[in-house]
Amino acid sequence: MEPLIPLAMFAFVSSITPGPNNIMLTSSGIRFGFRRSVPHLLGITFGFGVMLLVCALGVGALILAVPALHLGMKIAGSGYLIYLAWQLRRIAFKQSVVTDQRPMTFFAAALFQAANPKAWVMAVTGVAAFLPTVQPVALAIGLFCLVFCAINLPCVSVWLAGGSALRHYLTQPKWQRLFCIVMVVLTLYSAAAIWL
Repeated sequence: MEPLIPLAMFAFVSSITPGPNNIMLTSSGIRFGFRRSVPHLLGITFGFGVMLLVCALGVGALILAVPALHLGMKIAGSGYLIYLAWQLRRIAFKQSVVTDQRPMTFFAAALFQAANPKAWVMAVTGVAAFLPTVQPVALAIGLFCLVFCAINLPCVSVWLAGGSALRHYLTQPKWQRLFCIVMVVLTLYSAAAIWL
């Protein structure tokens, strides 16, 4: 099991660092609390697990090798992040909280992974550099996906828990607006970083 240690370290570093999923989870934790955001959290890990499997089977390398597919993925990912920033901006400048909004669903969060460039880079890099060399190949792929997802889930949970903890401190409208503005800037940065 010693060969899984580098994979585990890569999974930890890539999962805990800021990115679209972590920013969205922090925002969801603040707006809806931890419990209501759990489907969003689980959808991310499930969708990412599917992406890991797809990349391990070779499709991820194909997508990155075909420029038109790669460009489409970048456009979809940055477009969705700009849409999220717009939604956060609307919340930041409203005096009253909109009550009919809901957290992202399990399926929406899982589907978002297909348009999340950071997730693609994590998955393709992980497969290329850290896929275990055990036999049969199905066991290697299964171990890879299991280890990565087992580390990813608690890492992204930290971001959701942080947002949920901040929720209690952001009771005044001016602090809510300030936080939303910061989240808008970070979300727009994530959208721009896709093209760097």
